[in-house]
Amino acid sequence: MGGAGLLPIIALLPFLGALVPGVMIRAGRNACATFAAIPTALALLMLLTLAPGVMEGQVYQKSFAWFPPLGLSASFFLDGLGLMFAVMILAVGLLITLYARFYLSGEDPMGEFFTYLLLFQGAMLGIVLSDNILMLLVFWELTSLTSFLLIGYWKNLPEGRQGARMALAVTGSGGLAMIGGMLILGEIAGSYELTDILQAGEAIKASPLYLPALLLILAGAFTKSAQFPFHFWLPHAMAAPTPVSAYLHSATMVKAGIFLMARLWPVLAGTELWFYIVATTGLVTMVLGALIALFKDDLKALLAFSTVSHLGLLTLLLGLGTEAGAIAAVFHVFNHLTFKAALFMTAGIVDHATHTRDIKRLGGLLALMPITGAIGILAALSMAGIPLFNGFLSKEMMLEEASHTVWWENAWLVPVLATLGALLSVAYSFRFIFHTFLGRQKDESIDHPHDPPFGMWLPPAVLVVLVVASGLFPAFVAGPIVDMAASAVTGEEIHTHLALWHGVTPALIMSIIAIVGGLILLAVHRPLDRLWIAAPRPEAKVIFDRMMTGLVHGSRAVAEGMHNGAVSRYLAVFVVATLASALVAFFGRGLAPVSRPLLPIPPIAVVGWVLMLVATLSVILLHRRRFLALVVISICGLMVSIGFVYLSAPDLALTQISVETVTILLLLLALHYLPKTTPTDSSGMRRIRDGIIGIAAGAGVGGLAYAFMRRDVESISDYFLANAYEGGGGHNVVNVILVDFRGYDTYGEIIVLGIAGVIIFALMESLLRGRAGKRLRNWTFAADRSRDRHPLMMVVGTRVMMPIALLVGLYIFLRGHNNPGGGFVAGLVFSIALLMQYMASGFAWTMDRQRWEYHSLIGWGVIIAGLTGMGAWIAGLPFLTSAYGYVKWPWIEEFEWASAMFFDLGVFLAVLGAVMLMLYSLSRMARYAGETVNLEPMDYDPSSRRADGTAPVPSEGEEV
Repeated sequence: MGGAGLLPIIALLPFLGALVPGVMIRAGRNACATFAAIPTALALLMLLTLAPGVMEGQVYQKSFAWFPPLGLSASFFLDGLGLMFAVMILAVGLLITLYARFYLSGEDPMGEFFTYLLLFQGAMLGIVLSDNILMLLVFWELTSLTSFLLIGYWKNLPEGRQGARMALAVTGSGGLAMIGGMLILGEIAGSYELTDILQAGEAIKASPLYLPALLLILAGAFTKSAQFPFHFWLPHAMAAPTPVSAYLHSATMVKAGIFLMARLWPVLAGTELWFYIVATTGLVTMVLGALIALFKDDLKALLAFSTVSHLGLLTLLLGLGTEAGAIAAVFHVFNHLTFKAALFMTAGIVDHATHTRDIKRLGGLLALMPITGAIGILAALSMAGIPLFNGFLSKEMMLEEASHTVWWENAWLVPVLATLGALLSVAYSFRFIFHTFLGRQKDESIDHPHDPPFGMWLPPAVLVVLVVASGLFPAFVAGPIVDMAASAVTGEEIHTHLALWHGVTPALIMSIIAIVGGLILLAVHRPLDRLWIAAPRPEAKVIFDRMMTGLVHGSRAVAEGMHNGAVSRYLAVFVVATLASALVAFFGRGLAPVSRPLLPIPPIAVVGWVLMLVATLSVILLHRRRFLALVVISICGLMVSIGFVYLSAPDLALTQISVETVTILLLLLALHYLPKTTPTDSSGMRRIRDGIIGIAAGAGVGGLAYAFMRRDVESISDYFLANAYEGGGGHNVVNVILVDFRGYDTYGEIIVLGIAGVIIFALMESLLRGRAGKRLRNWTFAADRSRDRHPLMMVVGTRVMMPIALLVGLYIFLRGHNNPGGGFVAGLVFSIALLMQYMASGFAWTMDRQRWEYHSLIGWGVIIAGLTGMGAWIAGLPFLTSAYGYVKWPWIEEFEWASAMFFDLGVFLAVLGAVMLMLYSLSRMARYAGETVNLEPMDYDPSSRRADGTAPVPSEGEEV
């Protein structure tokens, strides 16, 4: 297998691995963690085998056709940027797996945790390895869903559930916006492959659709990476277990937006719009996040807002649109990962040891927890941007770029705000150090905290080693990684010269100001904290909660107003909306000139039209008298069938007359349990309104038909006519379309029909167990009702017709591929034959002779049709491709044998099963209503009646 062939495997391994932890937890916590780590380790090893080639500038690509008509393919590619992020995702995933093994308690469902973690890991890998932007969008939304599960892992905590909902609402909404932006981007570039889009930078920036695409894509990136004003969800996600915070909110999920901006940097950056939107948003987020972090007392809340601030720093660097800014951003992505993941894990260790994260209760922990204290202090010094640590280097690069950035002809605004952000970063970092690990212990009730087991402090220690190593030897440790990733971002070959000392520069002076100012700010923190608490300020959470409450109330009002149970209202809204859409389409583009003359109208067509018109008007006038309305409706169906015959469409005529017969018979049986008349529910004004809507809809459909018939239109019918025999082996074009060309549609339709039958059965099951069932058990027949329940002539007639009807149905089934007929019509003919038995001899008598389970008929029909379709795969052909040939048996004329017959058999069984299951539901009502089983096919049974003419009532527990 070539190197590129490993990419799909790398992306799929975490998803496959997610199946294992839930099972392995039975073998113990160590086994569960081990088997959760194995797919991550395997994916990382495979990825590292590709690293040398990527470091040399090679790009690996692998693509599989998924749905070409939509431009959707399973395409993967790996370049320097993707490699850096993928290694981060997998390497930190391994560390988090080890950390979580010791962090989670015995009461926590560890198998469930690792399942969620691996699913999230797979989604993140999918994002950074995707070449097709439509596939990237799928993985993007999957990260929102899996992070929802991880953030809300502790379901018993209200704050955990709320944080999960908030994260999903914000990032999910941004993802929906991003879908629109990505589709626009693909349309501009003429391709949905990222490798093609990255080559179309000039065309994209010159397009009038650049601005909407940019805004929509940035909406997705900003929400995912917690940029102002969407920053508020990230701190509330801290209710998640610390391993989740360390993984999602320092290394992976929140970096997805940064990754996307870096990935699309060559085609979106470099314009004024990009600079003012992205750089400004990043600058505001950096300063605001740092300011709020300074006054947070919860360790994880402080780290959460510091994460918001550093994400703002990354956004600012990418927003500058310069090559140096992109290089600094790539470097800081790596640096932030190392120190922030270590800090989150340190906070988790402190929480485990002291059972609190309140800085005002902590202090002096370095003496009691020397290993944890050393890890936390070193990581925090890097976060503060102190020399000799990697955070200092990327902060200097940021300040250097900010020092000569002009914002709206103002040369000092960006440098001042960047320095302020760095100053605040120093202040909250040193607060983390001094108020947690140094000084004296503030709360004596904290009982002898101590360092955790080896497995808990090792992961943050590994990251801190990287913090120090890349700070002391940046050119050796981080230089190749930065060059590789920055080259992929900018599209140019990059060779950086990372070093600790660059002389006295504006960035160094700004950095010194930040460090000194941060220490001063920390010294006066207590009075500033009191002012912060007393000062009025907007709370993002409160605003969000109010918005969500308003949306819920508004949605409920709309839903309750629209969905009040009135079918007439639903139909009115639907039809009016359809008419409005049709009017926009009609008046928006105009019609082609008339190209067909009017044809003479034959008298028989006029007669049929008049009958149809009279029948339709009769339905309107007689609709409250249910039986008469049903009779008139049957006339409408009959006229439609005659119309199909007249227009030389025998297949449609057969289907229409069969469906009409089955429907009318079922409705006749159902009317037995309904009042003779429909109550008047609509007022006069409402009937006038409905009449106007109905006339408008009818006129619109008639006008559309007239417009089409007077104009030449392109039709695919010629293709079907020309290829029905060659492609499907049948002369009946309609049947070949149903079982071959559009066989997948037919397959879906029989499944839907089967589902409808099962739903009716289930509804009747619940109905008969409620109040309606009690009313049926107390059903009282009219005293003057005829005791000849099953008329002799009808019973004899149906007995004679039964074998004939079945023979006709079989004939229609066998001839369907070359002549009018097929499995659908045959199933309806069989259903009619059985329906007549029910009507003639009664439900109970007929059901006692039932030998086939109707649910099974539906199931076997779907299975046979599906297996027939899959049989084409054996020959390497698409699903449901027909095969046919000619067979000659002794004493039998040569005949055609087509695989479509088996598909038609599945259709036949599904149709028959669905119709009869609906009828069976009605038969159960008859049993509840007291119908007894006939001893003879037709009888007059005085013993089956009470003196008052009513039927005996079956007992409550009688099996029906």
